[in-house]
Order: sequence, then structure tokens, then C-alpha cells
Amino acid sequence: MPPDLFHHALARRASLVTAETNAVRLIDGSGDNLPGIFLETYADHWLLATAAAKVPPVLGDWLSQATVPVYWKKLDQHQKESPAHVSGAEISEPFLIRENGLAFEISFQSGYSQGIFLDQRDNRAEVRQRMAPGMTLLNTFAYTGAFSVAAAVAGARTTTLDLSQPYLDWAKRNLTHNGLDPAMHYFCKGDTFHWLKRFAKSGRTFDGIILDPPTFSRDEHGRVFRAERDFTSLAALALEILAPGGWILCSTNCRALSSADFTRQLLSASRRRLQILPSPMPADFTGDPYLKSVWLSGGVA
Repeated sequence: MPPDLFHHALARRASLVTAETNAVRLIDGSGDNLPGIFLETYADHWLLATAAAKVPPVLGDWLSQATVPVYWKKLDQHQKESPAHVSGAEISEPFLIRENGLAFEISFQSGYSQGIFLDQRDNRAEVRQRMAPGMTLLNTFAYTGAFSVAAAVAGARTTTLDLSQPYLDWAKRNLTHNGLDPAMHYFCKGDTFHWLKRFAKSGRTFDGIILDPPTFSRDEHGRVFRAERDFTSLAALALEILAPGGWILCSTNCRALSSADFTRQLLSASRRRLQILPSPMPADFTGDPYLKSVWLSGGVA
């Protein structure tokens, strides 16, 4: 694990860090010949994630020379602990990063996830391009509402849906950080399947819908969702409330689900002819293309 590999990884991404976007992946595991090592910068606050239970000594020595705060977490989706301080200044409060000119709140004290998923950066930019004043967006499994912000700055009226009230509150703050009034948008707490059926029953439709569920989740009633098994039914419900000419962004990081199988799930979600447009991962993600993203739109019945 020569330090030259660390420097090379950062150098190849130097052009991606700008005044408009200061949160990117700096080291992407096998994509940089550093398997099991992932480093991200959030406005000059570094977050290291490793498959190993400890920071490798060579990497630790290199990080100790950095002039920025460095935090570390072990790669484990079942972990709830916040990242641990490694070197540099300690960060005790939330702070803002910028992505394509938009501001998002980040916290290194919020548990395993810090407030935004960088691998969705290009998809958020595309949502912003697709939305316009007067259009509507439904953001399901919304987490901290980053897709809602992208649509709202384009003038869309957004509906942000999540099981967690703290995350919905975080989403409201993200809107505020971008000069947007949360009172002009909708927020729904609860299970996505329940709300999709409720919207269908009331005849409510949306021009754009975000379906980016966790690989595995359990709702407030104990019902289990598995992406490799249940994405078809999720997409089918979403298609029922899609406005004419609308689109659905379907995304999953389920490694047990291949791109081909994911596409087949989506095609089987409706009797209508569907248009499928795959979306690649951002340029700083050079390793395993684990994230599968598809833009889905309804064609002729």
C-alpha cells in the first residue's frame, strides 16, 4: 500500500473539486488499486471508510499529515455509531457542503450516514434539469431530502416522504439552506408503500418520482422490504401515480441484484411499454459500479 497510490487517487480527481462542488470521493477502493479503502471529502472534512476493523498503519501515517479534519468508520451497514476522530480538528457541529452550487447539511455525529450520498450527485443534477416551475416531484425514502432540494430549486413543488421525522426535519433545513421555504412543500412521514396506495386512491399524480430505497428495510409494522424481491411491486405502485409524460428514477445499491435483473424487474412492473434509460455513476466512483440507476418513463399502453 504505497503512499503514491493515495496521492495518485487525489490527483486524478483534483478537477472535480471546485467552488461549486466540494464533496467528492477521493479514493474508491479497487478503482484506485486500494481495495477496501474509501475516502471522501466534505468541504475539506475527510471521511475514511475501510473494510478492515482498524485504519492500516501506512494509511494512518499519511492521513496524520493532512491539514484537514479526518474521521473514520468501518464499512458496515448495520453499524449505527458515528465516525471516530482520527486527526486534525474535531468537528462537533453540522456544517454545509456544496454540490453543483447547492448547499447541503452534513453531520459527523449523526450515525453511520452523514447526510448525503455522493454517488447520486449526477442523478440529482439530472433531476434539476428535468424539473420546471409548476411541476411536481415525489421523493420517497427521501433521507435528508437532497433530491427534493434539486427539484425545488428548479421551481417544482416537492413531496418528501420518509419514515423518520428527524430526517424530514433535516430535509426542511436543507431547503432553507438554499433559500427555499419548506412551507411551500409537502412532507409525509410513514411507509412508502402505504403512501403510494393513498396517493393512487386520492387521484394524486406526480411529474417525477424518486425510488431509491435501502436494500433492506423494515417498516413501522414490521413488514420487510428487500430490493431484489420487492422493487417490481414498488415500481408498479409508483407507475399508477405517474402523470402523463412523467418519469421515475429507480435506483438501488443492492449488490445481489445485477443490472440486467434490475431492468427485468422494472419492465415487469407494468403492462405498458416502458422506456428504460440507464444512468452511470459519477466520475469519481471508479471502482465497482454497485449503484444501478434507471430513468423509467411510460410509453404507449
